Amino acid sequence: MHNLIQLLRELDGKGYKGYKRIQGHYQADHYQLAVDYVQGDPFASPSKIRIIIPSNERPIRSAWLQTYSRKVAAEDVFARWIGKAAAKQSTFIKGSGKSGLILFDRPGQEKLERTAVQINATSITICISIGLPANGRKINGKEAEKLFTQVLPSIMERSVFAMKDETVNQSIQLADQQEAIRQKMKQNGWVAFLANGSTLPRESGISNRPLKRAIPFQSPPENEVTIDIPHAKEPIKGMAIKQGITLIVGGGYHGKSTLLQAIERGVYNHVQGDGREYVLTDPAAVKIRAEDGRKVTGVDISPFINNLPYCQDTTFFSTDNASGSTSQAANVMEALEAGATTLLIDEDTSATNFMIRDHRMQLLVDADKEPITPFIDKIQQIRDELAVSTIIVMGGSGDYFAHADTVIRLENYIPDNATKEAKVIIENYPLERNEKLDVPIQIREQRYFQQQTLQTRKGKRSKVQAKGLNHILMGTTDITFSEVEQLVDASQTRMIAEILQYLDRQNKLANQTLPQLLAEVEEQMNKRGLASFTPYSNQHPGDLARPRKFEIAAVVNRMRTAVVKQH
Repeated sequence: MHNLIQLLRELDGKGYKGYKRIQGHYQADHYQLAVDYVQGDPFASPSKIRIIIPSNERPIRSAWLQTYSRKVAAEDVFARWIGKAAAKQSTFIKGSGKSGLILFDRPGQEKLERTAVQINATSITICISIGLPANGRKINGKEAEKLFTQVLPSIMERSVFAMKDETVNQSIQLADQQEAIRQKMKQNGWVAFLANGSTLPRESGISNRPLKRAIPFQSPPENEVTIDIPHAKEPIKGMAIKQGITLIVGGGYHGKSTLLQAIERGVYNHVQGDGREYVLTDPAAVKIRAEDGRKVTGVDISPFINNLPYCQDTTFFSTDNASGSTSQAANVMEALEAGATTLLIDEDTSATNFMIRDHRMQLLVDADKEPITPFIDKIQQIRDELAVSTIIVMGGSGDYFAHADTVIRLENYIPDNATKEAKVIIENYPLERNEKLDVPIQIREQRYFQQQTLQTRKGKRSKVQAKGLNHILMGTTDITFSEVEQLVDASQTRMIAEILQYLDRQNKLANQTLPQLLAEVEEQMNKRGLASFTPYSNQHPGDLARPRKFEIAAVVNRMRTAVVKQH
């Protein structure tokens, strides 16, 4: 560090590009500092550094790394403390542009595998972005010295070196409990579990924090199960949703969509205090909705839409501007192609003509004049032929009672099991509508995205850049996916952008189907880590979080540059 301080004093007052000379490694009192990338301008993207703390300075317990979920939990809790300390650091760094800016990828409510903190048996590596101080466009060496010798050590002292082992142990014990529940779900064929006492409502539409004074969740007696979990004095009780077809019904504003939203986020583990830490869902559950205007390329939507005017082929269907029903059909088929085993649907965000076509409409419009086979006519096929479950929020059509295995009714956010009542209603008022069962459900895994899909060039450079949670700029092409609801962190979007750039660099697309491509990406993340997709994997990949394969597929499927062939 003495060398770095001397260098900063030499550079004081010189042109900003002189900062490039500080790239390299430095030894501080309790950690090693790696300056991996230096910004070329005080207004440019901040510089990237790593702080590497050896285990002799901050002991690392082997128990923290025993399983994947434990490792993620340990890294997550360190990241939370570092993020909090960085946000609260009060030393003022003077200068122009982004001088003194400290950026750290602080986790949200979900516990995701991230690159911000990486722990192994010998060290903890922390990735931070910093704005190197400037006066105009000249180096402010004195403020830079303060940044490196006061601000960064203070953040480390109040986080990594202040946090006790017990805090990490609590995080990994929760991870053990969450994994135990997931194992029990798998053994018993449950697609979701919601613990009694959980807080499902969120603070607001723009906040994921739990709502204070919310009504605690309480399972109906018929659905209540008991699970033995580690590190707990007593078993945990809650509602299990079995494989099959589950309806969530009730009046408006009584909590139907809130329940489904908790279930859709349950594909991720949550942090202690979130209120949903024991709300867990089939990891291969995918939220389906209508998405007017989306691009669809080469998707077999024939199970839901066929016999279109002008003999348009729906076994390999493409459009630049899908309707609500067409987009929802494509979303279902794409989710099944990617390997979804549970579909989550809310009637509020669905196309009415995709979900139901009642008896009176069937009488008025001949079946051979209606190309849409509604979801109600396929839901049992999806369950019986594909072994795919469905959870639907349904407040407007009792016809679904005839197909439901379970009906959960919500009144004032309190659920009860109304399955028997629903079946009695169907017996007393049988379905009048005719079902269309003529087209089988088949999952075609023969779509090959061609390499020219990835048009990453912008001028002479190849560039794919995430712009927030639901937008990626690929070359000069916008990819928007604001209706992909299970993408929860902008760092996941950054990771998808890195994956697209990698697939372009490595020329990976055309020789394998989309499911094969997704499997290869998952295997690489498992074996080589998230950073392996970046061009500088041994340096600073500090703001990436792991996405699911379903969200990767969703982005690929929404590219307006997509070129798909079928073999």
